[in-house]
Amino acid sequence: MIEIVRYTGDLEQPLLARIRSRQLGADSEIHAAVAAIVDDVRRRGDAALLDYTEQFDGVRPHPDALRFDMRTAYEMAATVPPDLAGALRGAIVNVRAFHERQAERSWEFSGPDGIVLGQRITPVDRAGLYIPGGRAAYPSSVIMNAIPAQVAGVRRIVAVTPPGALVENPAISFVLVELGIDEVYAIGGAQAIAALAFGTETVPKVDKIVGPGNTYVALAKKLVFGAVGIDSIAGPSEIVVLADRTANPRWVAADMLSQAEHDVDASAICITPDAVFAERLAAEVAEQCMLLDRRGIASASLARYGAIFVVDDLDAGCELVNHLAPEHLEIVAEDEDRIAALIRNAGAIFFGPYSAEVVGDYFAGPNHVLPTGGTSRFMSPLGVYDFVKRTSIIRYTRERLLATGPSIAAIANAEGLGAHARAVTIRLEDDTSPDE
Repeated sequence: MIEIVRYTGDLEQPLLARIRSRQLGADSEIHAAVAAIVDDVRRRGDAALLDYTEQFDGVRPHPDALRFDMRTAYEMAATVPPDLAGALRGAIVNVRAFHERQAERSWEFSGPDGIVLGQRITPVDRAGLYIPGGRAAYPSSVIMNAIPAQVAGVRRIVAVTPPGALVENPAISFVLVELGIDEVYAIGGAQAIAALAFGTETVPKVDKIVGPGNTYVALAKKLVFGAVGIDSIAGPSEIVVLADRTANPRWVAADMLSQAEHDVDASAICITPDAVFAERLAAEVAEQCMLLDRRGIASASLARYGAIFVVDDLDAGCELVNHLAPEHLEIVAEDEDRIAALIRNAGAIFFGPYSAEVVGDYFAGPNHVLPTGGTSRFMSPLGVYDFVKRTSIIRYTRERLLATGPSIAAIANAEGLGAHARAVTIRLEDDTSPDE
C-alpha cells in the first residue's frame, strides 16, 4: 500500500519525481470550458449566471433570488447541535486571536532636511469568499478565509456558494451567522468566480477572491487573476512527518491518513532514520486505512503519492523536507527545536506528538490555508497581510531636493530617460521658494 524507500540524497529518484508531478490536473478541454464560462459571465452578467445555475445545479432561480435570504441561514444555524456550535465558536475565538497579532500598522519616519517617508496600510474594499457545496463544504474553511479579512478591516465580504448549500450544510450557515457575513449569493463553480471578478447586475465586483474549490474553480481563479487578486492556486493536500524512534507509529499513521483521505492526489510522507520504525509504520498505515470510510481514496493516494523514506540521519531528512517544501510538516523526534532550525520550506510546522496536523486544521488558531505543491519555498499561509495594501509615503522638501536632485538626474540620464531627469532639473533651475 505504501512504499518504503531508502533515500540516499538522489533528488531525481523515481518516487520523488512522481510526488513532484502532482499539480492542478486539467486537460485542454476543461481549460477551454472554464475560459468560455468566465468570458460569458463577463459579457452577459446575471443572465449567464442563471443559465449556468440551471445547467450545473439543476435549478433556475428567479433573478431576485440570486442573493440568499439570510433568514434561511439563521433558521439552519439554529439546528446545529450545541456541542458542534460550541466547538465552532471556540475555533472562531482562537483563529481571531491569532490573526489579530498579524495586523500591520502604518508607519513614518523623518529623514534629512525634514523629509518624511513611510508606509500606509489600508485594507482592500471588498473581498469575495468562495464556499464549496456538497461534501466539500467545510465550516472550518469559512472561518479561516473570512476572519483574516475581518481583522484586516475589509468593509464588505461577499460570499458565494451553490444553491441549497446553506440548507444542506447547517454548520456553514452557523459560521456565517456567527461571523456576521450576511451578503451571500446562490451561485457556485467557475461562474461564481467570474461574477466576483468582473461584477454583474446583482453580484458586486470584489478586489480579492479567496476560498477553496474544485478544478473548475481553481482554473477560474487563475484566469481572472490580474483583474482581481486571489489567494493562491491550491493543489492537493500534503503532509510530511519527520520522525525518529521515539515517535508512536500508530499516531503517525493516523496523521498520514488524515491527509490521504482528502483526495487521490493528496500526498502523505514520513521521513525517518529508523528502518524498524518504518516497517512498523507501514503496517499501521495499512491496518488503519482499512477502517476508514474513505479508504478507497486514501489507499489510492498512498499508492500514488505516499512514501516512507528511510534516511541516514535527521539532518539528511531535513534536506529532503526542504526539497519537498510541504504544506504540513510534523516533527516528532528528540531535539525538535534543533531540527526545526534546519527547516527553510514548510507551510506550517507541528511540534511533538500532541500537535497533530488536524489541530491546525480546525482549532489552534494559525490559518489552515497553506501553500501546496512545493510553493512554501516562496509563499506563506493565508493571513491578514493578504487583505491589505501597502502604500509608500514620500514627503520631500525643497532643501532635500536641492541636495539630492543632481544625483537623481544623473541616474535618470544614465538610464536614458531624459524626461525623468528634467522633472528634477526644471525644479532646480526654476526654484523659487514661497518665502523669497
